Amino acid sequence: MVLVGLMLGDYPKAASEAMVSMLRQSNVRPAEVAMEFRPIGIIHSPHKTKAECPIQPAFADAAGGRVVVLPQFAAGLQDIETFSHIYLLYAFDRAGEVELVRPTFLDDAPHGVFSSRHPCRPNPIGLSVVRLLERRDNILFVAEIDVLDGTPLLDIKPYMPRYDAKESASMGWAENLPWRPKPRDRE
Repeated sequence: MVLVGLMLGDYPKAASEAMVSMLRQSNVRPAEVAMEFRPIGIIHSPHKTKAECPIQPAFADAAGGRVVVLPQFAAGLQDIETFSHIYLLYAFDRAGEVELVRPTFLDDAPHGVFSSRHPCRPNPIGLSVVRLLERRDNILFVAEIDVLDGTPLLDIKPYMPRYDAKESASMGWAENLPWRPKPRDRE
């Protein structure tokens, strides 16, 4: 089971106080904000360690994987095979220590965690777009996967270019950075 919740003790004192103040203003008590996510399946990939896992799906074209959806959720896969690509939302169940500002895999300069795709986040939720090759019952065969083997799957959504592709989108601080391999020993 993957638990996601509001645990004020895990945050710096100033952030905890700000959260409590915000909740008071909205008339929401922290107990009402806590959430629990249960995995709907598991993701299998050739990536057994963090060191060998690609930085992004774009650099994982040769990597094939399987997304095994639990049988009780299999009916929700109806028509998924009509899409060429899907979003996988998953738990970063092996992420390290959360640092709100840190160097990323693509840059040695520190950036805010919310302006990066770094896995060490306050809410360890990952998102990848993968190519859907085939569906067999409750198993999806995918390519371009950048997820560790055995990762808990939280949700699946279809990638729809008409709605998801933004031609005017910018790359922010990463705009002019060349691709590089993941730095050794960097979480």
